[in-house]
Amino acid sequence: MSDIIQLLPDHVANQIAAGEVVQRPASIVKELMENAIDAGASKVELIVRNAGKNLIQVVDNGVGMSDTDARLAFERHATSKIKSTEDIFKIATKGFRGEALASIAAVAQVELKTKKAEASVGTNIYIEGGELQFQEPVQTLEGSNFLIKNLFFNVPARRKFLKNDNIEFRHIIDEFQRVALAHENVEFEMFHNDEPIFRLRKGGQMQRIVEVFGRKIQPLLIPIKEDLGWVTLNGFVAKPEGAKKTRGEQFFFVNGRYFRSPYLSKAVQEAFEGLLQPGYIPSFFLYLELDPEKIDVNIHPQKTEVKFEDEALIFALLRSTIKKALGIYNIAPSLDFDRDPAMDAFFQPQPSKANIEISSSGGSSFSKAVKVDRSFNPFTSEKTSAIESFNLSEMYNADVPTAEPSKINLFEDDDDLEEDLFRLPNGYWLFNKDGKTLMLDLGRIHRVILQSQQKEFKPNKNGQHLLFSIEYHLNEIEKNKYKSIKKYLPSLGFDMVIAHDNVLRINAVPEGLNESAVAGFLEKIFEILDYRTEDEFMSFYQDQWLKVHSKSKFDFIYKTEVEQLIKDFIDLGFPQYTAYGKKCFEEIPFDDFKNKF
Repeated sequence: MSDIIQLLPDHVANQIAAGEVVQRPASIVKELMENAIDAGASKVELIVRNAGKNLIQVVDNGVGMSDTDARLAFERHATSKIKSTEDIFKIATKGFRGEALASIAAVAQVELKTKKAEASVGTNIYIEGGELQFQEPVQTLEGSNFLIKNLFFNVPARRKFLKNDNIEFRHIIDEFQRVALAHENVEFEMFHNDEPIFRLRKGGQMQRIVEVFGRKIQPLLIPIKEDLGWVTLNGFVAKPEGAKKTRGEQFFFVNGRYFRSPYLSKAVQEAFEGLLQPGYIPSFFLYLELDPEKIDVNIHPQKTEVKFEDEALIFALLRSTIKKALGIYNIAPSLDFDRDPAMDAFFQPQPSKANIEISSSGGSSFSKAVKVDRSFNPFTSEKTSAIESFNLSEMYNADVPTAEPSKINLFEDDDDLEEDLFRLPNGYWLFNKDGKTLMLDLGRIHRVILQSQQKEFKPNKNGQHLLFSIEYHLNEIEKNKYKSIKKYLPSLGFDMVIAHDNVLRINAVPEGLNESAVAGFLEKIFEILDYRTEDEFMSFYQDQWLKVHSKSKFDFIYKTEVEQLIKDFIDLGFPQYTAYGKKCFEEIPFDDFKNKF
Protein backbone atom coordinates (compact mmCIF):
# COMPACT_ATOMS: atom_id res chain seq x y z
CA MET A 1 0.00 0.00 0.00
CA SER A 2 1.48 3.34 -1.07
CA ASP A 3 2.01 6.25 1.30
CA ILE A 4 -0.65 8.98 1.15
CA ILE A 5 0.78 11.73 3.40
CA GLN A 6 2.85 14.37 1.63
CA LEU A 7 4.22 17.83 2.28
CA LEU A 8 2.28 20.66 0.70
CA PRO A 9 4.15 22.93 -1.72
CA ASP A 10 5.19 26.24 -0.18
CA HIS A 11 2.83 28.33 -2.28
CA VAL A 12 -0.15 26.19 -1.22
CA ALA A 13 0.84 26.30 2.43
CA ASN A 14 1.26 30.06 2.21
CA GLN A 15 -2.21 30.52 0.69
CA ILE A 16 -3.75 28.39 3.46
CA ALA A 17 -1.92 30.43 6.12
CA ALA A 18 -2.97 33.64 4.40
CA GLY A 19 -6.62 32.73 4.98
CA GLU A 20 -6.15 33.31 8.71
CA VAL A 21 -4.32 36.61 8.40
CA VAL A 22 -5.76 38.19 5.23
CA GLN A 23 -9.52 37.91 5.38
CA ARG A 24 -10.28 41.14 3.51
CA PRO A 25 -8.50 44.37 2.45
CA ALA A 26 -8.95 45.79 5.96
CA SER A 27 -6.73 42.99 7.32
CA ILE A 28 -3.84 44.23 5.16
CA VAL A 29 -4.42 47.83 6.30
CA LYS A 30 -4.21 46.74 9.92
CA GLU A 31 -1.00 44.75 9.50
CA LEU A 32 0.86 47.38 7.45
CA MET A 33 -0.15 50.28 9.69
CA GLU A 34 0.88 48.38 12.81
CA ASN A 35 4.22 47.54 11.18
CA ALA A 36 4.71 51.26 10.51
CA ILE A 37 4.08 52.03 14.19
CA ASP A 38 6.55 49.31 15.24
CA ALA A 39 9.11 50.88 12.87
CA GLY A 40 8.93 54.12 14.88
CA ALA A 41 7.12 56.19 12.26
CA SER A 42 5.91 59.67 13.21
CA LYS A 43 3.80 59.94 10.05
CA VAL A 44 1.77 57.24 8.29
CA GLU A 45 -0.09 57.70 5.00
CA LEU A 46 -2.73 55.25 3.74
CA ILE A 47 -3.82 55.32 0.08
CA VAL A 48 -6.65 53.05 -1.07
CA ARG A 49 -8.32 52.43 -4.42
CA ASN A 50 -11.58 50.58 -4.98
CA ALA A 51 -11.89 49.76 -1.28
CA GLY A 52 -8.47 48.10 -1.30
CA LYS A 53 -9.25 45.52 -3.96
CA ASN A 54 -6.97 47.16 -6.52
CA LEU A 55 -4.50 49.06 -4.34
CA ILE A 56 -3.49 49.47 -0.72
CA GLN A 57 -0.47 51.70 -0.19
CA VAL A 58 1.06 52.47 3.21
CA VAL A 59 3.91 54.99 3.37
CA ASP A 60 5.79 55.64 6.63
CA ASN A 61 8.90 57.52 7.74
CA GLY A 62 10.12 54.79 10.09
CA VAL A 63 13.57 53.25 10.32
CA GLY A 64 13.32 51.44 6.99
CA MET A 65 15.05 48.17 6.02
CA SER A 66 18.28 47.07 4.43
CA ASP A 67 18.21 45.06 1.20
CA THR A 68 18.70 41.81 3.12
CA ASP A 69 15.98 42.60 5.65
CA ALA A 70 13.61 43.60 2.86
CA ARG A 71 13.97 40.17 1.28
CA LEU A 72 13.74 38.21 4.54
CA ALA A 73 10.68 40.14 5.69
CA PHE A 74 8.53 38.20 3.21
CA GLU A 75 9.60 34.78 4.45
CA ARG A 76 7.32 32.90 6.80
CA HIS A 77 8.13 33.26 10.52
CA ALA A 78 10.68 35.99 9.80
CA THR A 79 10.41 38.80 12.36
CA SER A 80 12.50 41.40 14.18
CA LYS A 81 10.08 41.58 17.12
CA ILE A 82 10.98 38.43 19.10
CA LYS A 83 14.01 36.17 19.34
CA SER A 84 13.16 33.56 22.00
CA THR A 85 10.22 31.86 23.71
CA GLU A 86 10.50 34.22 26.68
CA ASP A 87 9.86 37.20 24.40
CA ILE A 88 6.37 35.88 23.62
CA PHE A 89 5.31 36.56 27.21
CA LYS A 90 6.42 40.21 27.23
CA ILE A 91 5.42 41.48 23.80
CA ALA A 92 5.57 45.25 23.50
CA THR A 93 5.10 45.52 19.72
CA LYS A 94 1.99 45.18 17.54
CA GLY A 95 3.34 42.36 15.38
CA PHE A 96 5.47 39.44 16.43
CA ARG A 97 4.53 36.25 14.53
CA GLY A 98 6.30 36.98 11.26
CA GLU A 99 3.36 35.78 9.17
CA ALA A 100 1.69 38.96 7.88
CA LEU A 101 3.95 39.95 4.98
CA ALA A 102 4.36 36.36 3.80
CA SER A 103 0.58 35.89 3.83
CA ILE A 104 -0.05 39.15 2.00
CA ALA A 105 2.56 38.35 -0.66
CA ALA A 106 0.96 34.92 -1.21
CA VAL A 107 -2.37 36.39 -2.39
CA ALA A 108 -1.42 39.70 -4.00
CA GLN A 109 1.14 41.58 -6.06
CA VAL A 110 3.45 43.33 -3.58
CA GLU A 111 6.00 46.05 -4.20
CA LEU A 112 8.22 47.48 -1.46
CA LYS A 113 10.51 50.50 -1.60
CA THR A 114 12.51 51.05 1.58
CA LYS A 115 15.66 52.78 2.81
CA LYS A 116 17.47 53.18 6.11
CA ALA A 117 18.59 56.64 7.24
CA GLU A 118 22.31 55.86 6.91
CA ALA A 119 22.00 54.19 3.48
CA SER A 120 22.80 56.09 0.27
CA VAL A 121 20.24 54.13 -1.77
CA GLY A 122 17.27 52.03 -0.94
CA THR A 123 15.93 48.77 -2.30
CA ASN A 124 12.95 47.95 -4.49
CA ILE A 125 11.49 44.44 -4.27
CA TYR A 126 8.55 42.97 -6.18
CA ILE A 127 6.76 39.70 -5.25
CA GLU A 128 3.79 38.19 -7.05
CA GLY A 129 1.79 35.32 -5.61
CA GLY A 130 4.58 34.52 -3.18
CA GLU A 131 7.26 34.37 -5.90
CA LEU A 132 10.09 36.91 -6.01
CA GLN A 133 10.12 38.70 -9.38
CA PHE A 134 13.03 41.10 -8.90
CA GLN A 135 15.00 43.11 -6.33
CA GLU A 136 17.07 46.15 -7.27
CA PRO A 137 18.53 49.38 -5.82
CA VAL A 138 16.33 52.48 -6.00
CA GLN A 139 16.31 56.10 -4.91
CA THR A 140 13.59 56.53 -2.32
CA LEU A 141 12.82 58.37 0.89
CA GLU A 142 13.76 57.08 4.34
CA GLY A 143 11.22 54.63 5.66
CA SER A 144 9.03 52.09 3.86
CA ASN A 145 6.52 52.29 1.03
CA PHE A 146 4.32 49.19 0.60
CA LEU A 147 2.07 48.81 -2.46
CA ILE A 148 -0.40 45.89 -2.39
CA LYS A 149 -2.07 45.45 -5.77
CA ASN A 150 -4.87 43.19 -7.07
CA LEU A 151 -5.72 41.37 -3.85
CA PHE A 152 -6.64 37.68 -4.35
CA PHE A 153 -5.73 37.87 -8.05
CA ASN A 154 -4.57 34.23 -7.86
CA VAL A 155 -7.45 33.07 -5.63
CA PRO A 156 -10.55 34.14 -7.59
CA ALA A 157 -12.88 32.23 -5.26
CA ARG A 158 -11.72 34.40 -2.33
CA ARG A 159 -12.05 37.61 -4.34
CA LYS A 160 -15.59 36.66 -5.36
CA PHE A 161 -16.68 36.52 -1.72
CA LEU A 162 -15.54 40.06 -0.93
CA LYS A 163 -18.43 42.44 -0.20
CA ASN A 164 -19.22 45.52 -2.26
CA ASP A 165 -16.81 48.46 -2.17
CA ASN A 166 -18.81 50.46 0.37
CA ILE A 167 -18.82 47.68 2.94
CA GLU A 168 -15.15 46.81 2.45
CA PHE A 169 -14.23 50.49 2.71
CA ARG A 170 -16.16 50.74 5.97
CA HIS A 171 -14.03 47.92 7.40
CA ILE A 172 -10.89 49.76 6.27
CA ILE A 173 -12.05 52.89 8.08
CA ASP A 174 -12.63 50.81 11.22
CA GLU A 175 -9.05 49.49 11.20
CA PHE A 176 -7.63 52.93 10.41
CA GLN A 177 -9.52 54.45 13.33
CA ARG A 178 -8.37 51.78 15.78
CA VAL A 179 -4.70 52.36 14.99
CA ALA A 180 -5.09 56.16 14.89
CA LEU A 181 -6.95 56.34 18.21
CA ALA A 182 -4.24 54.29 19.92
CA HIS A 183 -1.38 56.55 18.74
CA GLU A 184 -2.34 60.18 19.06
CA ASN A 185 1.36 61.18 18.89
CA VAL A 186 1.56 59.97 15.26
CA GLU A 187 0.30 61.91 12.26
CA PHE A 188 -2.05 59.96 9.97
CA GLU A 189 -3.51 60.62 6.54
CA MET A 190 -5.96 58.55 4.51
CA PHE A 191 -7.01 58.83 0.85
CA HIS A 192 -9.60 56.82 -1.05
CA ASN A 193 -9.71 57.06 -4.85
CA ASP A 194 -7.51 60.20 -4.64
CA GLU A 195 -9.95 61.90 -2.25
CA PRO A 196 -8.74 62.85 1.26
CA ILE A 197 -10.71 61.11 4.00
CA PHE A 198 -8.71 61.78 7.19
CA ARG A 199 -5.92 64.21 8.07
CA LEU A 200 -5.07 63.66 11.73
CA ARG A 201 -2.49 65.85 13.44
CA LYS A 202 -0.38 64.98 16.45
CA GLY A 203 -2.05 65.91 19.72
CA GLY A 204 -3.78 64.56 22.80
CA GLN A 205 -6.39 61.83 23.17
CA MET A 206 -9.31 64.27 23.19
CA GLN A 207 -8.10 65.99 20.03
CA ARG A 208 -7.68 62.67 18.23
CA ILE A 209 -11.17 61.46 19.22
CA VAL A 210 -12.75 64.72 18.07
CA GLU A 211 -10.85 64.66 14.76
CA VAL A 212 -12.04 61.12 14.07
CA PHE A 213 -15.67 61.35 15.25
CA GLY A 214 -16.43 65.04 14.86
CA ARG A 215 -16.97 68.02 17.13
CA LYS A 216 -20.40 66.83 18.23
CA ILE A 217 -18.84 64.25 20.52
CA GLN A 218 -16.60 66.67 22.44
CA PRO A 219 -19.19 68.09 24.91
CA LEU A 220 -20.36 64.54 25.67
CA LEU A 221 -16.99 63.20 26.84
CA ILE A 222 -16.15 62.69 30.53
CA PRO A 223 -12.47 62.11 31.39
CA ILE A 224 -11.47 58.88 33.14
CA LYS A 225 -8.18 58.58 35.04
CA GLU A 226 -6.88 56.15 37.68
CA ASP A 227 -3.37 54.98 38.57
CA LEU A 228 -2.93 51.95 40.83
CA GLY A 229 0.77 51.54 40.21
CA TRP A 230 0.58 48.16 38.49
CA VAL A 231 -2.09 49.40 36.06
CA THR A 232 -3.04 52.80 34.68
CA LEU A 233 -6.47 53.62 33.25
CA ASN A 234 -7.31 56.78 31.34
CA GLY A 235 -9.56 57.85 28.52
CA PHE A 236 -13.13 59.05 28.15
CA VAL A 237 -16.71 57.83 28.45
CA ALA A 238 -19.66 59.60 26.86
CA LYS A 239 -22.57 60.94 28.86
CA PRO A 240 -25.79 58.89 28.76
CA GLU A 241 -27.16 61.08 25.94
CA GLY A 242 -24.26 59.87 23.80
CA ALA A 243 -25.30 56.20 24.10
CA LYS A 244 -26.43 54.35 20.99
CA LYS A 245 -28.30 51.21 20.09
CA THR A 246 -25.53 50.02 17.79
CA ARG A 247 -21.94 49.22 18.66
CA GLY A 248 -19.58 51.66 17.03
CA GLU A 249 -17.88 53.97 19.48
CA GLN A 250 -16.69 51.40 22.02
CA PHE A 251 -12.90 51.16 22.13
CA PHE A 252 -10.59 49.30 24.51
CA PHE A 253 -6.81 49.66 24.21
CA VAL A 254 -4.07 48.00 26.24
CA ASN A 255 -0.47 49.16 25.80
CA GLY A 256 -1.50 50.87 22.55
CA ARG A 257 -3.20 47.75 21.14
CA TYR A 258 -6.91 47.67 20.29
CA PHE A 259 -8.81 44.68 21.68
CA ARG A 260 -12.34 43.41 22.17
CA SER A 261 -13.71 42.09 25.46
CA PRO A 262 -17.41 41.38 26.11
CA TYR A 263 -16.49 40.79 29.76
CA LEU A 264 -14.95 44.25 30.26
CA SER A 265 -17.69 45.85 28.16
CA LYS A 266 -20.10 44.54 30.77
CA ALA A 267 -18.15 46.42 33.45
CA VAL A 268 -18.72 49.68 31.57
CA GLN A 269 -22.40 48.82 31.09
CA GLU A 270 -22.79 48.14 34.82
CA ALA A 271 -21.18 51.50 35.65
CA PHE A 272 -24.03 53.15 33.70
CA GLU A 273 -26.71 51.10 35.45
CA GLY A 274 -29.87 53.14 35.88
CA LEU A 275 -28.70 55.85 33.48
CA LEU A 276 -29.39 54.30 30.07
CA GLN A 277 -32.59 53.25 28.36
CA PRO A 278 -32.92 49.52 27.67
CA GLY A 279 -31.02 48.43 24.57
CA TYR A 280 -28.61 51.38 24.57
CA ILE A 281 -24.82 50.98 24.77
CA PRO A 282 -22.51 53.63 26.24
CA SER A 283 -19.73 55.07 24.10
CA PHE A 284 -16.22 54.88 25.54
CA PHE A 285 -12.53 55.25 24.69
CA LEU A 286 -10.51 53.54 27.43
CA TYR A 287 -6.74 53.05 27.52
CA LEU A 288 -5.02 50.57 29.85
CA GLU A 289 -1.27 50.51 30.52
CA LEU A 290 0.34 47.64 32.44
CA ASP A 291 3.31 45.29 32.41
CA PRO A 292 3.34 43.28 29.11
CA GLU A 293 4.09 40.16 31.16
CA LYS A 294 0.63 40.44 32.77
CA ILE A 295 -1.24 40.05 29.47
CA ASP A 296 -1.25 37.47 26.68
CA VAL A 297 -1.93 38.72 23.15
CA ASN A 298 -0.94 35.47 21.43
CA ILE A 299 -4.47 34.06 21.34
CA HIS A 300 -6.04 34.88 17.98
CA PRO A 301 -4.49 35.43 14.51
CA GLN A 302 -6.17 38.86 14.32
CA LYS A 303 -4.66 39.77 17.72
CA THR A 304 -7.89 41.44 18.87
CA GLU A 305 -8.30 39.19 21.91
CA VAL A 306 -6.23 39.73 25.04
CA LYS A 307 -6.07 37.63 28.18
CA PHE A 308 -5.32 39.43 31.46
CA GLU A 309 -3.61 37.87 34.43
CA ASP A 310 -6.00 39.70 36.82
CA GLU A 311 -9.09 40.19 34.66
CA ALA A 312 -11.46 40.44 37.64
CA LEU A 313 -9.40 43.32 39.06
CA ILE A 314 -9.49 45.10 35.69
CA PHE A 315 -13.28 44.63 35.67
CA ALA A 316 -13.61 46.17 39.14
CA LEU A 317 -11.25 49.02 38.21
CA LEU A 318 -13.29 49.95 35.15
CA ARG A 319 -16.64 49.82 36.89
CA SER A 320 -15.58 51.78 40.01
CA THR A 321 -13.55 54.42 38.15
CA ILE A 322 -16.32 55.13 35.65
CA LYS A 323 -18.93 55.28 38.42
CA LYS A 324 -16.78 57.76 40.31
CA ALA A 325 -16.31 59.93 37.22
CA LEU A 326 -20.04 59.94 36.53
CA GLY A 327 -20.65 61.02 40.11
CA ILE A 328 -18.05 63.81 39.95
CA TYR A 329 -19.75 65.22 36.87
CA ASN A 330 -23.21 64.86 38.45
CA ILE A 331 -24.29 62.27 35.93
CA ALA A 332 -25.14 59.43 38.30
CA PRO A 333 -28.37 59.80 40.33
CA SER A 334 -27.74 60.94 43.89
CA LEU A 335 -28.99 58.69 46.70
CA ASP A 336 -30.46 59.80 50.04
CA PHE A 337 -29.59 56.93 52.37
CA ASP A 338 -31.66 58.44 55.23
CA ARG A 339 -34.90 58.21 53.24
CA ASP A 340 -37.07 55.17 52.73
CA PRO A 341 -38.28 55.30 49.09
CA ALA A 342 -41.19 53.02 49.99
CA MET A 343 -42.62 55.73 52.25
CA ASP A 344 -42.45 58.53 49.66
CA ALA A 345 -45.97 57.89 48.45
CA PHE A 346 -47.42 58.41 51.93
CA PHE A 347 -45.87 61.85 52.39
CA GLN A 348 -46.78 63.55 49.13
CA PRO A 349 -48.58 66.90 49.67
CA GLN A 350 -52.35 66.56 49.23
CA PRO A 351 -53.74 69.82 47.80
CA SER A 352 -57.32 68.63 48.27
CA LYS A 353 -56.84 68.08 52.03
CA ALA A 354 -54.14 70.56 53.03
CA ASN A 355 -54.83 74.17 53.86
CA ILE A 356 -53.36 76.19 50.98
CA GLU A 357 -53.26 79.98 51.07
CA ILE A 358 -52.35 82.06 48.03
CA SER A 359 -51.54 85.74 48.43
CA SER A 360 -50.75 88.23 45.70
CA SER A 361 -48.95 91.50 45.97
CA GLY A 362 -49.94 94.60 44.05
CA GLY A 363 -48.05 96.11 41.17
CA SER A 364 -46.73 94.40 38.09
CA SER A 365 -45.18 91.46 39.96
CA PHE A 366 -47.16 88.48 41.19
CA SER A 367 -45.97 86.05 43.86
CA LYS A 368 -47.57 83.03 45.51
CA ALA A 369 -47.02 81.82 49.08
CA VAL A 370 -48.10 78.22 49.53
CA LYS A 371 -48.66 77.02 53.11
CA VAL A 372 -49.16 73.30 53.75
CA ASP A 373 -50.77 71.98 56.92
CA ARG A 374 -48.03 69.59 58.00
CA SER A 375 -50.14 68.33 60.93
CA PHE A 376 -52.49 66.74 58.45
CA ASN A 377 -52.70 62.95 58.93
CA PRO A 378 -54.78 60.95 56.45
CA PHE A 379 -55.11 58.08 58.94
CA THR A 380 -56.92 60.01 61.74
CA SER A 381 -60.61 59.31 62.27
CA GLU A 382 -61.55 62.92 61.50
CA LYS A 383 -59.94 62.83 58.11
CA THR A 384 -61.02 59.33 57.16
CA SER A 385 -64.69 59.71 57.98
CA ALA A 386 -65.48 59.88 54.28
CA ILE A 387 -63.65 56.63 53.71
CA GLU A 388 -65.29 54.91 56.69
CA SER A 389 -68.75 55.92 55.44
CA PHE A 390 -68.06 54.10 52.18
CA ASN A 391 -69.70 50.67 52.43
CA LEU A 392 -68.57 48.04 49.95
CA SER A 393 -71.72 46.00 50.52
CA GLU A 394 -73.86 48.99 49.54
CA MET A 395 -71.92 49.28 46.29
CA TYR A 396 -72.71 45.70 45.35
CA ASN A 397 -76.28 45.60 46.67
CA ALA A 398 -77.41 48.98 45.38
CA ASP A 399 -80.27 49.08 42.95
CA VAL A 400 -78.33 50.03 39.87
CA PRO A 401 -78.82 49.12 36.22
CA THR A 402 -77.10 45.96 35.05
CA ALA A 403 -73.66 46.71 33.67
CA GLU A 404 -73.40 46.61 29.91
CA PRO A 405 -71.03 44.15 28.26
CA SER A 406 -67.58 45.44 27.23
CA LYS A 407 -68.16 47.98 24.47
CA ILE A 408 -65.22 46.76 22.45
CA ASN A 409 -66.81 43.32 22.19
CA LEU A 410 -70.04 44.92 20.87
CA PHE A 411 -68.16 47.12 18.46
CA GLU A 412 -70.76 46.85 15.76
CA ASP A 413 -73.47 48.17 18.13
CA ASP A 414 -71.57 51.00 19.82
CA ASP A 415 -68.48 52.61 18.37
CA ASP A 416 -67.72 54.72 21.45
CA LEU A 417 -64.43 53.71 23.13
CA GLU A 418 -64.64 56.41 25.80
CA GLU A 419 -64.66 53.99 28.75
CA ASP A 420 -61.99 51.67 27.37
CA LEU A 421 -59.28 54.17 26.45
CA PHE A 422 -56.94 56.11 28.74
CA ARG A 423 -53.84 58.19 28.15
CA LEU A 424 -50.69 57.64 30.23
CA PRO A 425 -48.30 60.45 31.19
CA ASN A 426 -45.46 58.78 29.23
CA GLY A 427 -47.34 59.12 25.93
CA TYR A 428 -48.63 55.54 25.73
CA TRP A 429 -52.32 54.67 25.90
CA LEU A 430 -54.18 52.02 27.89
CA PHE A 431 -56.90 50.08 26.07
CA ASN A 432 -59.30 47.45 27.45
CA LYS A 433 -59.82 44.66 24.96
CA ASP A 434 -61.40 41.23 25.54
CA GLY A 435 -60.96 41.44 29.28
CA LYS A 436 -57.30 42.44 28.99
CA THR A 437 -55.65 45.81 29.47
CA LEU A 438 -53.13 46.64 26.77
CA MET A 439 -50.56 49.43 26.60
CA LEU A 440 -50.48 50.78 23.03
CA ASP A 441 -47.71 52.41 21.04
CA LEU A 442 -49.70 54.67 18.74
CA GLY A 443 -46.69 55.51 16.57
CA ARG A 444 -46.11 51.88 15.65
CA ILE A 445 -49.83 51.28 15.19
CA HIS A 446 -49.94 54.25 12.82
CA ARG A 447 -47.00 52.88 10.82
CA VAL A 448 -48.70 49.49 10.44
CA ILE A 449 -51.85 51.20 9.15
CA LEU A 450 -49.92 53.38 6.71
CA GLN A 451 -47.96 50.43 5.37
CA SER A 452 -51.19 48.50 4.85
CA GLN A 453 -52.73 51.38 2.92
CA GLN A 454 -49.87 51.76 0.44
CA LYS A 455 -48.27 48.73 -1.13
CA GLU A 456 -45.41 50.80 -2.53
CA PHE A 457 -43.74 53.70 -0.79
CA LYS A 458 -43.88 56.80 -2.99
CA PRO A 459 -41.87 59.62 -1.48
CA ASN A 460 -42.97 63.21 -1.99
CA LYS A 461 -40.46 64.82 -4.33
CA ASN A 462 -41.68 68.31 -3.46
CA GLY A 463 -39.52 69.53 -0.62
CA GLN A 464 -40.36 72.50 1.57
CA HIS A 465 -37.68 75.20 1.53
CA LEU A 466 -36.49 76.40 4.92
CA LEU A 467 -36.43 80.08 5.79
CA PHE A 468 -33.01 79.54 7.39
CA SER A 469 -30.73 76.69 6.36
CA ILE A 470 -29.87 74.06 8.95
CA GLU A 471 -26.20 73.20 9.42
CA TYR A 472 -25.28 69.66 10.44
CA HIS A 473 -21.65 68.85 11.31
CA LEU A 474 -20.54 65.55 9.77
CA ASN A 475 -17.75 63.34 11.03
CA GLU A 476 -15.76 61.39 8.45
CA ILE A 477 -17.91 58.26 8.77
CA GLU A 478 -21.13 60.22 8.34
CA LYS A 479 -19.57 62.11 5.43
CA ASN A 480 -18.91 58.88 3.55
CA LYS A 481 -22.36 57.53 4.36
CA TYR A 482 -23.87 60.78 3.08
CA LYS A 483 -21.96 60.43 -0.19
CA SER A 484 -23.27 56.88 -0.63
CA ILE A 485 -26.92 58.02 -0.45
CA LYS A 486 -26.84 61.63 -1.69
CA LYS A 487 -28.04 60.64 -5.18
CA TYR A 488 -31.36 59.45 -3.66
CA LEU A 489 -31.97 62.56 -1.52
CA PRO A 490 -33.28 65.04 -4.16
CA SER A 491 -36.01 62.59 -5.19
CA LEU A 492 -37.08 62.40 -1.54
CA GLY A 493 -37.49 66.16 -1.18
CA PHE A 494 -34.11 67.00 0.39
CA ASP A 495 -31.86 69.82 -0.78
CA MET A 496 -28.53 69.62 1.01
CA VAL A 497 -24.87 70.12 0.18
CA ILE A 498 -21.53 69.88 1.99
CA ALA A 499 -20.42 73.50 2.38
CA HIS A 500 -17.10 73.63 4.26
CA ASP A 501 -15.27 71.84 7.06
CA ASN A 502 -17.63 68.87 6.78
CA VAL A 503 -20.69 71.05 7.43
CA LEU A 504 -23.83 69.74 5.72
CA ARG A 505 -26.11 72.65 4.80
CA ILE A 506 -29.78 71.64 4.56
CA ASN A 507 -31.90 74.03 2.47
CA ALA A 508 -35.08 71.96 1.98
CA VAL A 509 -36.71 68.93 3.60
CA PRO A 510 -39.65 66.69 2.62
CA GLU A 511 -43.12 68.05 3.30
CA GLY A 512 -44.39 66.94 6.68
CA LEU A 513 -40.95 66.66 8.29
CA ASN A 514 -40.76 69.18 11.13
CA GLU A 515 -37.71 71.41 11.08
CA SER A 516 -36.92 70.43 14.67
CA ALA A 517 -36.87 66.75 13.71
CA VAL A 518 -34.43 67.07 10.79
CA ALA A 519 -31.22 66.68 12.81
CA GLY A 520 -32.54 63.67 14.69
CA PHE A 521 -33.79 62.12 11.46
CA LEU A 522 -30.34 62.42 9.85
CA GLU A 523 -28.60 61.12 12.97
CA LYS A 524 -30.84 58.06 12.93
CA ILE A 525 -30.04 57.40 9.27
CA PHE A 526 -26.29 57.82 9.78
CA GLU A 527 -26.36 55.70 12.95
CA ILE A 528 -27.92 52.63 11.35
CA LEU A 529 -27.21 53.01 7.63
CA ASP A 530 -24.33 50.82 6.49
CA TYR A 531 -23.95 51.41 2.77
CA ARG A 532 -27.05 49.64 1.59
CA THR A 533 -28.22 49.09 -1.97
CA GLU A 534 -30.83 51.40 -3.49
CA ASP A 535 -33.74 49.06 -2.71
CA GLU A 536 -32.48 48.49 0.84
CA PHE A 537 -32.00 52.21 1.39
CA MET A 538 -35.51 53.10 0.19
CA SER A 539 -37.03 50.46 2.48
CA PHE A 540 -34.88 51.70 5.33
CA TYR A 541 -35.79 55.33 4.58
CA GLN A 542 -39.48 54.49 4.51
CA ASP A 543 -39.31 52.95 7.97
CA GLN A 544 -37.34 55.88 9.43
CA TRP A 545 -39.65 58.41 7.76
CA LEU A 546 -42.73 56.72 9.18
CA LYS A 547 -41.13 56.66 12.64
CA VAL A 548 -40.39 60.38 12.64
CA HIS A 549 -43.72 61.28 11.00
CA SER A 550 -45.67 59.12 13.45
CA LYS A 551 -43.80 60.49 16.45
CA SER A 552 -44.47 64.11 15.49
CA LYS A 553 -48.11 63.29 14.72
CA PHE A 554 -48.76 61.91 18.20
CA ASP A 555 -47.00 64.57 20.22
CA PHE A 556 -50.51 66.03 20.56
CA ILE A 557 -53.66 64.17 19.53
CA TYR A 558 -57.33 64.22 20.45
CA LYS A 559 -58.96 61.18 21.98
CA THR A 560 -61.44 60.92 19.10
CA GLU A 561 -58.49 60.59 16.70
CA VAL A 562 -57.03 57.78 18.81
CA GLU A 563 -60.38 56.00 18.76
CA GLN A 564 -60.45 56.13 14.95
CA LEU A 565 -56.87 54.88 14.81
CA ILE A 566 -57.73 51.89 16.99
CA LYS A 567 -60.81 51.10 14.90
CA ASP A 568 -58.61 51.01 11.77
CA PHE A 569 -56.12 48.83 13.64
CA ILE A 570 -58.87 46.39 14.67
CA ASP A 571 -59.97 46.18 11.04
CA LEU A 572 -56.45 44.96 10.24
CA GLY A 573 -56.80 42.16 12.79
CA PHE A 574 -55.01 43.96 15.65
CA PRO A 575 -51.51 42.63 14.74
CA GLN A 576 -49.06 42.62 17.63
CA TYR A 577 -45.92 43.33 15.58
CA THR A 578 -44.83 45.77 12.89
CA ALA A 579 -43.18 44.61 9.67
CA TYR A 580 -39.81 45.04 11.43
CA GLY A 581 -40.73 42.86 14.42
CA LYS A 582 -41.44 45.69 16.89
CA LYS A 583 -44.35 45.30 19.33
CA CYS A 584 -47.38 47.51 18.80
CA PHE A 585 -48.84 46.75 22.21
CA GLU A 586 -48.06 44.95 25.45
CA GLU A 587 -50.48 43.38 27.92
CA ILE A 588 -50.41 44.88 31.43
CA PRO A 589 -50.17 42.02 34.00
CA PHE A 590 -52.67 43.36 36.54
CA ASP A 591 -52.82 40.00 38.29
CA ASP A 592 -49.17 40.43 39.22
CA PHE A 593 -49.94 43.87 40.60
CA LYS A 594 -52.76 42.47 42.74
CA ASN A 595 -50.36 40.01 44.35
CA LYS A 596 -48.15 42.88 45.47
CA PHE A 597 -50.99 44.10 47.71
